[in-house]
Amino acid sequence: MELRGKKIIFLGDSITKGVGTSCEACRFSEIIAREQGLAAFCNYGIGGTCIACQTTVPDGVSDGNFCARALGMDPDADIVVVFGGSNDFGYCDAPLGTADDRTRYTFYGACHELMRSLMERYPTSTVVIVTPTHRLGDDKPNAHGAALAVYVDILRETARYYSLPVLDLFAVSGIQPEVETSRQTYMPDGVHPNDAGHRLLAERMAAFLRAL
Repeated sequence: MELRGKKIIFLGDSITKGVGTSCEACRFSEIIAREQGLAAFCNYGIGGTCIACQTTVPDGVSDGNFCARALGMDPDADIVVVFGGSNDFGYCDAPLGTADDRTRYTFYGACHELMRSLMERYPTSTVVIVTPTHRLGDDKPNAHGAALAVYVDILRETARYYSLPVLDLFAVSGIQPEVETSRQTYMPDGVHPNDAGHRLLAERMAAFLRAL
């Protein structure tokens, strides 16, 4: 896919927002826009947000989950990139659920709702799912008894159901903070990539999009 002249929407959490970088110009979204000659881009990164909805949030109140926020994004885009799931593993109180769920109050159900709604909202656009990168301690079970790899697998499984392309950064980002030199170089706090980490993410993402 030729990226020059395209408009890309990036939906994500604190990593997409750029927490860990020195300035907005060093975010992966800006790097891609600048170096790939995008016509326009929108960065919908909000720190602390999850794909699923927190089960403790009262009805009718948004906690910033991806399902709710996707409905308010610019309806004009050639490509929509969804990059999340790390916070769902880290602290979201929504259970994993099952593949039959279609409610945003479980992770499985939220993945289904989000991907279906994006396909309906952007019927002629390319919707891409990006899995979380590794983070410190991601091999240890969270409060729901699942390691981050389980969330990655659910994202991949649901994207396959909707026939959406998946960039598996959990597998190919080149960042593993459990390795001290990798953490110091790309992810000093063990969760958020720094400028060098965003440069790496931008290169991986741009190469993946160009190959579509």
